[in-house]
Amino acid sequence: MSLLIIVALPFFGALLPGVMNSAGRSACAGVTFTVSLAAFVGLLTNLPTVLAGEVVMARVNWMPSLGLNFTLMLDGLGFFFALLILGIGLLIIAYARHYLSRDDNMGEFFTYLLLFQGAMVGIVLSDNILLLLIFWELTSLSSFLLIGFWKHLPEGRQGARMALVVTGTGGLAMIGGMLILGQIVGSYDLSVILQNRDLIQADPLYVPALILILLGCFTKSAQFPFHFWLPHAMAAPTPVSAYLHSATMVKAGIFLMARMWPVLSGTPEWVMIVTSAGLITMVLGAVIALFKHDLKALLAFSTVSHLGLITMLLGTGTAFGAMAAVFHILNHATFKAALFMSAGIIDHEAHTRDIRRLGGLRKLMPVTFCIASLAALSMAGIPLLNGFLSKEMMLEEATHTVLFGVPLLVPALATFGALFSAAYSFRLIGHVFLGPVRDDYPAKPHDPGAGLWLPPALLVVPVVVIGVAPFLAEPFVKLVTASVLGDVAAVPTAHFKLWHGLVPALFMSVIAVVGGLLLLSVFNPALRLWDGAPRPEAKVIFEAIVEAAARLAQKLILPLHNGAFTRYAAIGSIAIFAAGLHAWSTGTIGAPTRIMQPAGALLIAGWSMLVAATIGLVLLHRNRFLSLILIGIVGLMVSVGFVFFSAPDLAMTQFTVEVVTIILLLLALNFLPNTTPVESTVLRRVRDAGVAVAGGVGTFALAYYFLLREAVDTPISEFHLANSYKGGGGTNVVNVILVDFRGFDTYGEIIVLGIAALLIYALTETLLNGPVRARLLNRKPDQPRAGDVHPMMMVVLTRVIMPVVLLVGFYIFWRGHNEPGGGFIAGLVVSIGVVMQYMASGFAWTSSRLRYPYHGVIGAGVLIAGLTGIGSWFVGKPFLTSDFTYVRIPPFEKFELATAALFDLGVFLAVVGAVMLSLESFSRLARRAHVSDSEHPMDIDPSRDDPPTDATAYEKEGG
Repeated sequence: MSLLIIVALPFFGALLPGVMNSAGRSACAGVTFTVSLAAFVGLLTNLPTVLAGEVVMARVNWMPSLGLNFTLMLDGLGFFFALLILGIGLLIIAYARHYLSRDDNMGEFFTYLLLFQGAMVGIVLSDNILLLLIFWELTSLSSFLLIGFWKHLPEGRQGARMALVVTGTGGLAMIGGMLILGQIVGSYDLSVILQNRDLIQADPLYVPALILILLGCFTKSAQFPFHFWLPHAMAAPTPVSAYLHSATMVKAGIFLMARMWPVLSGTPEWVMIVTSAGLITMVLGAVIALFKHDLKALLAFSTVSHLGLITMLLGTGTAFGAMAAVFHILNHATFKAALFMSAGIIDHEAHTRDIRRLGGLRKLMPVTFCIASLAALSMAGIPLLNGFLSKEMMLEEATHTVLFGVPLLVPALATFGALFSAAYSFRLIGHVFLGPVRDDYPAKPHDPGAGLWLPPALLVVPVVVIGVAPFLAEPFVKLVTASVLGDVAAVPTAHFKLWHGLVPALFMSVIAVVGGLLLLSVFNPALRLWDGAPRPEAKVIFEAIVEAAARLAQKLILPLHNGAFTRYAAIGSIAIFAAGLHAWSTGTIGAPTRIMQPAGALLIAGWSMLVAATIGLVLLHRNRFLSLILIGIVGLMVSVGFVFFSAPDLAMTQFTVEVVTIILLLLALNFLPNTTPVESTVLRRVRDAGVAVAGGVGTFALAYYFLLREAVDTPISEFHLANSYKGGGGTNVVNVILVDFRGFDTYGEIIVLGIAALLIYALTETLLNGPVRARLLNRKPDQPRAGDVHPMMMVVLTRVIMPVVLLVGFYIFWRGHNEPGGGFIAGLVVSIGVVMQYMASGFAWTSSRLRYPYHGVIGAGVLIAGLTGIGSWFVGKPFLTSDFTYVRIPPFEKFELATAALFDLGVFLAVVGAVMLSLESFSRLARRAHVSDSEHPMDIDPSRDDPPTDATAYEKEGG
């Protein structure tokens, strides 16, 4: 299966759980399981290629000019992590089906889970670092939704915010580091970057890039000093915790360190930073975990500790350390997921996770006891379980690692961390399952059905199998290690086996296990000592930092961002004017190369009208209605200017925009006073006038300079003129630019247009359902209104004109690629035709004949435009690359078919939907305010002979 499909499946599959939610919990979980299973099977189809030592590649050009392409790579390392993500994901889905209560929205949960799964698969398969960064941030956003899934819990909301802030901030730092790497190498493809170790490490920017990338890795994988967010994420449902801690979120940073190992490791900076952070995290997490009473908190800090162990191994910079890290990633994923699921079972059945309220569960929950005990003993590093093997390898590597010139520092700390790891593992077994059965459990514990215990039981199978027969895992681990090292020949020849002789690692392991048992035997005195010892609280420090940052931001921003448009305009104008003045005074202005053109009487008259309207607008701007008329005059004169300069597309666009905006503004003005109050002092008005004059003079000088001189470089218009037909298949250069050369800009613009219309709709909803509602209901017209609110002449005329307008819009749309026109102009023309119906026949009559909601029209437009752009990927071309051909269908002449027409159709629908949704929103306000509405579009009421003569009578008649 193609890597593109494997990555896309979870994202497209995320649309299904919400749809299936009404079909039942099993259907919702079933469709989610099916999507993940399809991706998992698709991944396995590439296993023979990976086992052969080859790399599977997939590439779709996206934005090659920026170096951003949808490039995917599957090697041993990517396959390993994708296998964990999708394989454990299947077990999590099955487990969540039986864990979540009926009050939980299962469709919402599985939607978030699939989004998160897709983002993680995207990270481990990305070959482009810019694409990897996109998926990286998607994991932060989707994990925020998962951690805060129980929105009714304050700790859930707080944990989600903390995770998002910490991992999101680290992600921003990592973006900087990745961009530096791309600039050093000259490519953003990982496959290229990983081949340039010497070039990167010799560059003076290596250390800044290393620090920035490690910040992203450390925050994502909860390394010291960013370890505090992970335990607070335990407020999430247990399936989320199990998934995040075993195979996904926290392993993303570990994956990236392993992926970048060939080019970033081996330097003193790498060893010092990574090894130190890993050691501190390993020891600190283990010590804190021992004294946690919440079962999930204990497991959370144990995850922090084991992530530190893996980080320390990668930090040593040796091939054996990398192999040990890969092996422990595999082992930790199996036993930790099983432990979290077991903790969920205990919480689900006993209704508590407090270890102090548990004990004696061995007899009440024998199946859960067996699963959890095997996983916990593996975590403790007991022989015949997989955790023992990788722990021995870690201790062996520690004996050969020297940090800060102290040979015994790393072995001592590694043994100390392993001792506490054994202690909290033994505590989990002893304090939860052993001891006498109690009679004060919050609920009577018992083993659940197979739906809850079978997924963790399946994970315990490799815990035992690998522990007993490690040679089964050796080939695969070495295959993955070869991908980490970037060289098959560098893979260590050491074999995986239970007995390596009387080596130092064995004695260190014995000390850790025996010391863990002894520490657990004196747990109560140690707990009192721990509780009485002063220590900083990471959560308090984090909240203090966030609060201080917020106060600082307010002090810096509020003086500038105070809501006053005049201040924004003044600051912006002054900054632009200052920049322009600097460029003008320091630049070299050549002599004019063009002569002034003569100005005829018509041009002077038009210019005079434009100036007069502008000056009138400045002087009479307090009269809102008059200002609107003057604005319309200015717009129409600009349209005339476009016609004069042979720009019919721009003229048509400007004219139609003016018509639509004037109508919408007239509706808006209907709810505002006729005049604007005087709020500015004379001094402030003088200041504003000075800023405006300076800006106008600067703009005039810039235009005057360029109009009298030839361009120094070849203008971009030359490229557009030369390639419009050859590259885009159209002779209308303006339209080809919009739908092809700068199609991405246009796509963003229609999205913004749709958002603006939705915002107007949302504001209208707030007004209609908020405190303003009563004022609208009680609002009376200022003056009696004419009896002919909907004149018969206008109604008949608009009905006759409507088909003509649609025909004109259709014509303008289809001719746009080669003649003046296009989807944007056609959308405005059709919008004007529909607006005329509202004006002539009223809101009620027109809306009752509405067949399609305007929200849907906007969405359809954006979707059609987006799918048109995506379609180019399937032929190996960048996003929104258009194509065209000529066909002939007898008896018609040969005509052109261009994919740009579909994109233009999306533009057309988005424009019509946005304009009409805005109009509908204002009309609903007007209707609620009894301004103008009638179900009799010609003001003819069959029950009477004469129409109402004033507004009051009109309202009584149902208007």
